[in-house]
Amino acid sequence: MSNRLFSNILSAWKGVSTQFTGKRLELSSYLHANEFESLKVKIRACLDGKGGEVSTRARAAELGKAYLGLNDEGRQKFLSLLITDFSVDHDKVRSTAEALFTDLSEERRNEVELELRERLTPPYRILLRQFNALPQGIKFLVDLRFDVMRLSKENPDLKPINDVLQNQLRSWFDIGFLELKKLDWNSSAALLEKLIEYEAVHRVESWVDLQHRLGDNRRCFAFFHPSMPDEPLIFVWVALVDEISDNVITLLDVTQQEIEKDNPSTAIFYSISSAQKGLAGVSLGNFLIKRVVDELKREIPSLENFATLSPIPGFSKWIKKVAAEPDHGLLTEEESNALTQTSDKTIDELLNSTEWLSDESICEVAREPLQRAVARYIVTEKKPNGCAANSVAHFHLSNGAIFERINWLGDTSAHGLSQSYGMMINYLYDLNSIDKNHVEYIENGNIAQSKVTQKYNS
Repeated sequence: MSNRLFSNILSAWKGVSTQFTGKRLELSSYLHANEFESLKVKIRACLDGKGGEVSTRARAAELGKAYLGLNDEGRQKFLSLLITDFSVDHDKVRSTAEALFTDLSEERRNEVELELRERLTPPYRILLRQFNALPQGIKFLVDLRFDVMRLSKENPDLKPINDVLQNQLRSWFDIGFLELKKLDWNSSAALLEKLIEYEAVHRVESWVDLQHRLGDNRRCFAFFHPSMPDEPLIFVWVALVDEISDNVITLLDVTQQEIEKDNPSTAIFYSISSAQKGLAGVSLGNFLIKRVVDELKREIPSLENFATLSPIPGFSKWIKKVAAEPDHGLLTEEESNALTQTSDKTIDELLNSTEWLSDESICEVAREPLQRAVARYIVTEKKPNGCAANSVAHFHLSNGAIFERINWLGDTSAHGLSQSYGMMINYLYDLNSIDKNHVEYIENGNIAQSKVTQKYNS
């Protein structure tokens, strides 16, 4: 959580917590063991709900402020305390469940079933709902979940809290509650700063760069939640062009003076960034793409093609592993001979560096094998559930997109070279086949491909 956001939440809660009349909760940043008892007393007071809604909100704000004042060590202890002292009482669950198997009247059975539901709800879940009722409470819970995700790597016992939060957030961030907004250069400076901060695919280098990305031939759309009106949840950058783009460096070149296109034919989605890490696992991106396509079609009837210009994270790591195997199958005999004539290094040795990309003779030999390897990686490398191993590929393929084209040296930035030797992919959203492609991929693991990419797997 950024310092600015931290201050915003504390400011929003200040008025609420001033209504609290009990003894203030003061904790050390690392939460010392001798402070556990006073913390548990405060949590129980929140759960008791005495004094009505106003008092409950004030106590929750006081407890939330105490949590925000903790460092990672303190937060892990706080969350562990919720698990150990405020989880489901399994003995009471068992005795209540056993009562259902006795001879009960219908009225009494309904009462016992209701009691069982309540027994199965961990008390800390009630506390989380109380945080939700506070100003900026949902944002607090989104960031709290990210804390749980981070800290559970060292403390797996925190997983139940993660599961509870994820289920709640999925409900609260249902697509029906979200608002799609088009952002432009006239949007608030605070919001534009967040686009710069949250951009995760192609770093925004300057305000000039940002202005270029919001120019006449560009669009930016984001989802917002009513309880977080100043915080984008996920956003996508779009370029309006005359053909499917193959190079993101050219697309983002601020020195290129562009003339507004009256009737562009193609919309290129070149970056999608999730702004809230605590919403991992909450499906937003697939709805965003489809909503943006609908918006663009209404705004610009001339658009016929909708495609991405996507990175291939993980490709370089994967191919290095493959190349280290004796029978890697990356090169044909002819390609192997050509490589021997142009370099004294093996394909395995070359792939451990990107320096060879500045040697045109080696690039000429390596281009076809590497493009073939990309196709192999996208189409044949699967997770145990049958989905594409590459996360970006899975995202677009599950949305019904087509694996359309592989672009050689489409991203020659340092990051692009290191993650995929500069290669990028176009995924095409053919509006007539999206639903069919989605079903084939999700149900059968079949990947829709163009004739161009199919040839690499033949």
